[in-house]
Amino acid sequence: MLSRATHDLISRALAEDVGLRDVTTEAVVPSGTRARALIEQKAAGVVFGLEVAEAVFHRLDPLLDWRPLRSEGQWLKEPPAAVAEIEGDARALLTGERVALNFLQRLSGIASATASCVYLLRGSGVEVLDTRKTTPGLRELEKQAVVAGGGRNHRMGLDDAVLVKDNHIALAGGIREAVRRALERRPPGMAVEVECSSLADVGEALDAGATHLLLDNMAVDEMRDARALAGDGVVLEASGGITPAALQSLAGAGLQFVSLGFLTHSASALDLSMSIEPLEAP
Repeated sequence: MLSRATHDLISRALAEDVGLRDVTTEAVVPSGTRARALIEQKAAGVVFGLEVAEAVFHRLDPLLDWRPLRSEGQWLKEPPAAVAEIEGDARALLTGERVALNFLQRLSGIASATASCVYLLRGSGVEVLDTRKTTPGLRELEKQAVVAGGGRNHRMGLDDAVLVKDNHIALAGGIREAVRRALERRPPGMAVEVECSSLADVGEALDAGATHLLLDNMAVDEMRDARALAGDGVVLEASGGITPAALQSLAGAGLQFVSLGFLTHSASALDLSMSIEPLEAP
């Protein structure tokens, strides 16, 4: 079920695209015309966002008939393939087409990029995480797309995990003091993760009591050394400019997680399109 925030987002997206009215559709398509539309996936990847697309069309035609033809979260190897069939008011289908496809293509692109990264790390025990580098207003949906692609969510926001980063450290006067404050003032039971950019940082964070380390822009050899220094009881996550091309080299570095900002800030939209044909009048 879509959240209230997502329904509000759909309202804003339609208002942005439609404005006062769809002047082209109203000029060309007679009122009361009914039509059938087919949404088709034209590139290999994972579809995600069908529920959002359906909600867009239902906002414009509450009696519209939506029939999904594929399950979300499954990789399609050999496109093209139909993913949904829709019957309803022709004007509603035309007016909602771009907004529905914008959501669907964006979210499917994120799910597909995530699935590709998960595949590259298969069998390694390293899990793929997202970041907070999301499109403003779309975080909830974009992070759902990451999960649909087989990844895991990192922080949803600033209130659900403690992550001490370089600027926190600079303002606190060093890693040791930043970690001390974080451990002392964190919400009960919440882990403290500390960003480290060198082995010296790793040692200092461990001495301060950190049990979760974010290895930022470290070379693979440094990551292996960090694992040896930290031992088995410390959670290690790699981050910082990591691309799919680098993932397989991280498989044996002793990590539990790798976080990739590009999943949500640079993933390419999946190629989907919608075709419409008129229905015979009853």
